[in-house]
Amino acid sequence: MPADSRLAAGARLALTTFTTLPVRAGRIDRAVAGTAMALAPAVGALLGAVLAGVLLLVGALAPPLVAAGVTVGVGALLTRGLHLDGLADTVDALGSYRRGAAALEIMKKPDVGPFGVVALVVVLLVQAAVLAELAGRSAPAVLAAVVTATAAGRLGVAVACRRGVPAARPEGLGALVAGTVGPVALAAGTAAVALVAVAAVPGRPWQGPLAVAAALAVAVGLLRHVVRRLGGVTGDVLGATVEVVTTLTYLGLVLSG
Repeated sequence: MPADSRLAAGARLALTTFTTLPVRAGRIDRAVAGTAMALAPAVGALLGAVLAGVLLLVGALAPPLVAAGVTVGVGALLTRGLHLDGLADTVDALGSYRRGAAALEIMKKPDVGPFGVVALVVVLLVQAAVLAELAGRSAPAVLAAVVTATAAGRLGVAVACRRGVPAARPEGLGALVAGTVGPVALAAGTAAVALVAVAAVPGRPWQGPLAVAAALAVAVGLLRHVVRRLGGVTGDVLGATVEVVTTLTYLGLVLSG
């Protein structure tokens, strides 16, 4: 497949994977999947711009906490709640203390266990609390902060799909995308997110990039643990990575000291 065709197909796959935009998926193979995962931070930035607009608009009409809650809800709607579902399933599997196929079987179950419920509550509460704090900042700062966090969350997916990380199953999204992102694409995505992050905290140009770096470092550690427990990554693990990195980045953007 020509490079331009692969880029277009990868962009469509990235949009259909990470958002609810009604884009028709084209050809799908591992080369296209790798392009899609490399473009994930760009899709996150686009989503972040939309969510920042929601936060600013609702924040002009309602209290900050209400605006934050609406923004979190819109984010879930625009992603079908898939990342949150992945977080709950992954935490339930890890909380079971089972390994390999037994843990993967837990992830397939449609119900959500107590570990998953707690993880969802904590993540949603933290995100809402941070967004409520961000709502009091200037519009450019809000835009930069929300774009940084949402793009960083999708950059976490690219990190999880880097070469050398295996898939836990021979089928599914994990098998399609695992090990497809090369070092050049990963470095480019990281640099782009770090550049946006410079403007995320007014007066502290270092804090945004540091927040992203810290969140990704935690994600790498968690991914190593997941690979040991499950044997590799799955679609649920990728969704969990989005939520963990997004939440930790948000936290890093509002910490003061």
